[in-house]
Amino acid sequence: MKLTLIRHFKTRGNQEHRYIGRTDEPLIPGQKAEKVYPLGEVLVVSPMKRCIQTAEIIYPGQPQIVCSEFKECNFGLFEGKNYQQLKDEPAYQEWLNSGGAIPFPAGEASSEFKQRCISGFKKKMNMLFARNYKSAVMVVHGGTIMAIMEQFDSVGRDFYHWQVENGGGYQAKLASDSLQLTEIHVL
Repeated sequence: MKLTLIRHFKTRGNQEHRYIGRTDEPLIPGQKAEKVYPLGEVLVVSPMKRCIQTAEIIYPGQPQIVCSEFKECNFGLFEGKNYQQLKDEPAYQEWLNSGGAIPFPAGEASSEFKQRCISGFKKKMNMLFARNYKSAVMVVHGGTIMAIMEQFDSVGRDFYHWQVENGGGYQAKLASDSLQLTEIHVL
């Protein structure tokens, strides 16, 4: 299967470099697709406004399949804040010093977030393969893309290798038997 993963377009929180996870922010008005995105027989999205709106801009009128497991990470007490607001908080420094290994205070652990995304991906891909789709597009969050790519990359590159800008993403081939991603190209 040919799989395309696209990160949603910019929100106000993205523009201000804030941790925006569970906040259901809309896109900044007036954004357009600045490039031609690959088509897919099926379109899967996170349930968050920013992903649904991005999918509507890129693929107007195409039905969307919502995957609740693809929601962005719950950043807990860091939600809606940026580095400048957090840099002097001991809990933030502790989290930074851990390399993101400890859970966000009153939020989600990175390992839980990744497992949730991977579980949702496996469920959706098994359903799509069972229905004999040959191509799929997923409009999701940066963290969701990073979790999926880290887990299923046939080379084994780490989570942060897969960071992508708003509107960016990857296209790859996906094997039905192993869910390994190969022939990966940056959008």
